[in-house]
Amino acid sequence: MFIVDTHSDTLYALGVHKAKPDSLMITPEKLRTGGISLQTFALWTGPKGREGDVNAIVHAELGARAVMEKAGIHQVDDPDEVGDGEHAFMLSVEGGEVFEDGAYLVEDYRRLGVRMVALTWNHENRIGFPAKSGASTGLTSFGLTVVREMQKEHMAVDVSHLNEAGFYDIFAHTDVPPMASHSCCSALCPHFRNLTDDQIRLMIREGGYIGINFYPSFLSAEGKADIATVVRHIDHICQMGGQKIVGFGSDFDGIETTPQGLEGADCIPALLEAMKAAGMSSSDVEGIAGENLRSYFRRINAY
Repeated sequence: MFIVDTHSDTLYALGVHKAKPDSLMITPEKLRTGGISLQTFALWTGPKGREGDVNAIVHAELGARAVMEKAGIHQVDDPDEVGDGEHAFMLSVEGGEVFEDGAYLVEDYRRLGVRMVALTWNHENRIGFPAKSGASTGLTSFGLTVVREMQKEHMAVDVSHLNEAGFYDIFAHTDVPPMASHSCCSALCPHFRNLTDDQIRLMIREGGYIGINFYPSFLSAEGKADIATVVRHIDHICQMGGQKIVGFGSDFDGIETTPQGLEGADCIPALLEAMKAAGMSSSDVEGIAGENLRSYFRRINAY
């Protein structure tokens, strides 16, 4: 089975925090045990956003790829490049601060193999505003320029962390559907980081993609969760007709707590079994596990 996780902060933990590789939620061994075919590693711009040393942070994260590569987890440019039985990774960026000096940098990051970019983290930048700010202002003119350049390069525009006005601007002013690499459902947990049903319906209608986050604070108002809680968020999107656009966006190594039973990448088989036990068909489970992400990239590659 082709299994994908669309968000993790493992490279930040390795490259910036200098964490011991075997102490993390994602390790080469756990990827293999969990059967994960394609793991997305984010190049996070750091907790200070544009006020931090973004270039130094990204450089350290890029250097940390060696830990995975030495263990046989190789980088790919597209989900379709992953062969049967292989374990690979793809790069994303979390924080549009990497483009602050100009939209021409989109091409530079594309050459590095970056295939998705979250326009904001929790700070305002030249592109737009985060959901955390509560801002009702949409994308800036520079932000729309960056989005269009990303779409020309077949890079997924990631709306996780982006505010609602920015989210709707992407649909209003561009033709390529975005993704939410690590977000949950506001109807089940009313957190500012989660997607409303109206946002989810638009993603379904336009052929976007949503990776369900495993962070308990986004999964339940009580901040406690287990595998069944994750399945409920997946099923909520399925019940809305989104079984072809939903998947996993764990946020492993970027979250301090996890759902009970989903403590790391090696636990993914238990999640798949829980989905089957909840009545999801084999074809839907295969789609959610990874085929939906592969289909999403085929859609944006076609524009």
